[in-house]
Amino acid sequence: MTITEGDIVASRSLAPFRADHVGSLLRPPQLLKAREDRAAGRISADDLRAVEDDAIRDVVRMQEEVGLQTRTDGEFRRTSWHMDFIYQLGGVHQGDDKLSVRFYNADGTLEFASAALKIDGRISLPDTIFGDAFGFLKGQATTGTPKLTIPSPSMVHYRGGRAAIDAAVYPDLEGFWTDLSAAYAEEIRRLGDLGCTYLQLDDTSLAYLNDPKQRELVAAQGGDPQHQHERYIRQINAALTGRPAGMRVTTHMCRGNFRSSWAAEGGYDFVAEALFSQLDVDGFFLEYDDERSGGFAPLRFVPPGKMVVLGLVTTKRGPLENKDDLKRRIDEASKYVPLEQLCLSPQCGFSSTVEGNVLSYDEQVAKLRLIVETAREVWG
Repeated sequence: MTITEGDIVASRSLAPFRADHVGSLLRPPQLLKAREDRAAGRISADDLRAVEDDAIRDVVRMQEEVGLQTRTDGEFRRTSWHMDFIYQLGGVHQGDDKLSVRFYNADGTLEFASAALKIDGRISLPDTIFGDAFGFLKGQATTGTPKLTIPSPSMVHYRGGRAAIDAAVYPDLEGFWTDLSAAYAEEIRRLGDLGCTYLQLDDTSLAYLNDPKQRELVAAQGGDPQHQHERYIRQINAALTGRPAGMRVTTHMCRGNFRSSWAAEGGYDFVAEALFSQLDVDGFFLEYDDERSGGFAPLRFVPPGKMVVLGLVTTKRGPLENKDDLKRRIDEASKYVPLEQLCLSPQCGFSSTVEGNVLSYDEQVAKLRLIVETAREVWG
């Protein structure tokens, strides 16, 4: 059965929507093959872009068919959810060292290694990052609301801390924070000029900092583990100052999402009061698919008018959730924040990196359809 947009739109017309999704989607085989061919020099950049264009047209159509109001390009033009953006900021480059992150899953652990970043110049915005990608998405999204996802300013700092920032460029970190927020504010302004009305800031750091082990890593980097989340909140707010009228902004927080594995654990208790009461966004996409995310009690700090998108449907495994279980958990959350301030989504993207999570395309579609159907029955 195809659920029409009208089934959901009557219950909520502003983003985030009652049935929503985080952004990234499984890359189709033909796109993965084209990426391999491009890396090997067998096809041109224009050839790869043509394959990307076709894949995005298909995935936008899929979102419409399952009844979602949000339209994303699945992040199909990216290798990772954050570094493709961060490396395009002026003053940021790949470092010579490798940054290794340990991820966990039911079968054990795996290592994810990527180039470390270094900040060796003043942070700036030479070009509108993902501007062309958003323009193409907007042209395809003839129904629904196109959403662009970008990493939060926090991610530029959290990857390496003070050690990644050249002291000759920024002897005082206040200058770094000022330039970073200014670059983001300009990016957001330009996106507004392009017609972006739904922007999501993806931020693992604000979820990671709930994990005592992650706070120990921050301390080892010379950071302030007790107050670093407060600094991040201030800088995000500075980046959002003067955002275009009519632009809805959300943030998404998870504890790592790489090939169905995670990097951190812990409920939202450590950051909740500052996060929910101070961060100047319209909604919070929160990972809540299993016990790693803790309980709903931290939601008591969510003020009136802010939306909470409950990430109850996991993207890490293929089996479909039970609709009655989802409704029961929504009811539990409503004891801490009113039902009219709640929405439903997957806990994270399906493919935060190009590799994707361990589930099939059909399982992905079934989960998105389940979210739409459940939302219609709860709020419709």
